[in-house]
This record gives sequence, structure tokens and C-alpha cells, in this order.
Amino acid sequence: MPLDPDFIYSPPQDPLHIVYEDDDLVLIDKPAGLLSVPGRLPEHHDSAYFRVLEQYPHAKITHRLDMATSGILMFAKHRDAEVAVSKMFQARAVEKHYMALVQGYLTGHGEVNEPLIADWENRPRQMVHHELGKPAQTLYQALAYDLTQDQTRIQLTPITGRSHQLRVHMLHLGHPIIGDNIYHPTPKANTLGRMALHAYHLAFIQPLSQQPLRIETTVPF
Repeated sequence: MPLDPDFIYSPPQDPLHIVYEDDDLVLIDKPAGLLSVPGRLPEHHDSAYFRVLEQYPHAKITHRLDMATSGILMFAKHRDAEVAVSKMFQARAVEKHYMALVQGYLTGHGEVNEPLIADWENRPRQMVHHELGKPAQTLYQALAYDLTQDQTRIQLTPITGRSHQLRVHMLHLGHPIIGDNIYHPTPKANTLGRMALHAYHLAFIQPLSQQPLRIETTVPF
């Protein structure tokens, strides 16, 4: 959850947007502002998982996106699918790409390989910590620079899946993600009204049917 003490959780109420479904899996396009799973407080119960359960009572979430991040979120319809997908993620057999807008001028491509750990005194913040942090690796590709906004459109590919990994790694590069209310120094100084991070691409071999799948969604910024 955000650090803003005045934050009131009011997720978008758009209908569930299913982008792919088969006998084992259902993938949705989660909007920004919606929790992936219910929070601890009653007023934080509404979530992507809760909404999927209304249509698929036996569904299990297989991974998560930050509340402020939009994009593809996958659910398993039954236990065998949950186990198979968990093994697939553990084996890093899922290709994930995100689109982001970051502050400043960034060119070329590269890798951020900086270990991360929870900043316990400032949770939910994470931070780079070379002694105690867990390994974290992100690939980035700069796509276009907008001079008028002083921001760069980039593709991000997480190799590991640490909490807030993409957000902290971009901050570490000196290019925080636009609209990030935790890591950007002036998160509201843009016209988007949200964080500019979207999980737009997921590709993998469906572990039960062995069908190659490539799912993409429209980037909303």
C-alpha cells in the first residue's frame, strides 16, 4: 500500500477484462489502482483475486502485480494448474515484458543487477543492499525520449521477481518511473494520474496442454 497517510482505496470498477482463458488458466488485464489480492483491512478486500473468484470459485492466483501497476495477471483454475504454473515460474520459464515511462533521458539497453531487501523502517519500500539483499536482475531497452515531458519510454524485462524490483532498479539508475508514489520524488507532477508501468507481454508453454502461448495487451499510456 502507498505511504500517503491520506490514501483512500478506491479501485476502478470496470468489468473484469479477460484476455485469455482455457480449461486450466484465466488471464486478466488488471487495471492500475486494483490490488492483486485482498489487503488485511476490510476496506481493502476488493481485489483482482476477489473479482476472479466471483466467476471462477476455485481459482488461485499464480503471481502478483503491485496495486499501481496494470497489466496481465494469471490465475490457475484448479490445483493441478496451480502446481504446474508455480513450477513454471520457479524455473523462470515465463517471458515477461513491461512498458514504462521513466524520468529523464535514457538511451540504449542494459542490465541492472542490484540485490534488494525490504526497507523495514519505511515499509513497503524496498532498497538496494549489497550485503543482505536478495539477487535481483532487470533488463531494460530504451525506446523513445519525449523532450517536452523529459521522459523516456522503455521496455523492462525482469529476470527475477523481487517486490518492487522494476521500480527500485529504475530509481537506482536515476530514472524513477513516472507517477510512482513511493520512489519518484514528485509523483504527481504528470498528467497520467497513475504510475506508468504496465505488464503488457507474457509468453510461456502452457504446462498442462504444452501449447505455446503469447499474450499481449494494449499499453494504456
